[in-house]
Amino acid sequence: MIQVKMIWEKNNSYEGTVWSQFIEYEKFKLPYNCMNFKTTERLEFHELLQYFENHLKQQIMPFWLEHCVDHERGGFNNCVNDDGSLVSTEKFLWSQGRALWVLSSLYNDFDGDPKWLELATPLARLLIDKGRTPDGDWFFSLNADGSQKKASQSIYVNAFCIYGLTEFARATGDSEALEVCLDSYKYVSPQLDDHSSFQTQPHPIPTGFQAHGPLMIFALVFHDLGCLSGNKDIKDRALVLAERIMTQHLKPEKKLLYEFVRPGGELVDSDIGKTIVPGHVIESMWFMARIYRYHGLSDRLKLVLETIRWHLQLGWDSDFGGIFLACHADKGIAAWHMPDAKIWWPHTESLLALLQVYEINHAEWAIEWYWKVHEYTFSHFPNQQHGEWFHNLNREGIPMRPYLKDLPVKDPFHLPRTLIYSILILKRLAAESIKVQD
Repeated sequence: MIQVKMIWEKNNSYEGTVWSQFIEYEKFKLPYNCMNFKTTERLEFHELLQYFENHLKQQIMPFWLEHCVDHERGGFNNCVNDDGSLVSTEKFLWSQGRALWVLSSLYNDFDGDPKWLELATPLARLLIDKGRTPDGDWFFSLNADGSQKKASQSIYVNAFCIYGLTEFARATGDSEALEVCLDSYKYVSPQLDDHSSFQTQPHPIPTGFQAHGPLMIFALVFHDLGCLSGNKDIKDRALVLAERIMTQHLKPEKKLLYEFVRPGGELVDSDIGKTIVPGHVIESMWFMARIYRYHGLSDRLKLVLETIRWHLQLGWDSDFGGIFLACHADKGIAAWHMPDAKIWWPHTESLLALLQVYEINHAEWAIEWYWKVHEYTFSHFPNQQHGEWFHNLNREGIPMRPYLKDLPVKDPFHLPRTLIYSILILKRLAAESIKVQD
């Protein structure tokens, strides 16, 4: 194993002062619960499982429990710095729904500890009692006391509130939470057929385009809601959205999935029309794999897995390592925020997607890519000083200010979800390895 020595050097390469994290490695035997290490040899699945379990319990969740739970008024304080200091008490419902999903999933899929539901229940009540507008939409944000702050600005809020409440209903059997999800489904589903009919802050859809983002998240959210409620129409709607991605945004002959196309799938010869977001694609494809495996559509599943590989190859920075936030199909400038940045979530989603691919088909390329992404991710993102991870790095891998300056949000979602689901996969892979050895 490798001992990790943390060195902090002052860096003034952009506005303000930050402390950049550098890592020196020395060969030394360490226990697997070391929070940030790079391996000279690949871990066995049972060893990686132990590492992920410890990382979730010791590095990730303590940060959120210490700094972000609003015990007095319910909900999460989701505007915090990397050191946990509070930036604002504004509660973005996008983040509240995500936090509710994580707490509920920890109970459902990690350890069954009742403390997660004790934290989740006030958050669910905040969403149910104060989150929606009179016509059934969701507010963009609330004040600290739960009163309205910002009106509806993004259909993504609908998605994450349904997602969180669905998982909460799965954990508790709460019929009111499930009913809110079903009502919200009826409200939002028709809008997805016309992308000019809704807002998507902080990523507005360019005029005249259909966006990949809303289709991917609602395909997953509706699928999970349909499975929990037993509603075939909702599951079928999820499949329709999945097919829209696979037949309109994905162009297999080009080995690319375009973030923006004309309604119906026509490509546009412009920087917007040639923008590819590799992390979105990879995340979307593990959603699609979940859906297509459920429906037994093996041909679609094969294409999904190949699409993951294509976009890792496209998005990987051969000079500095890591996955670009956005790319251009023709080497131009992608129409996206800071396309050459290294942001935490494309890396977490890639780790999960690659473990999923390997579990499905044991493809050697998947495990090779897994360790390549793992090495970069765990040597750059974990924040040894304060816990959790840095969410935003520049191209060289140095921590920087949030790339979305108008939305100072840091919330528990992509990283805990990846760890929770990866732990489930690793338990199965570890068990499979034991059987093979026997």
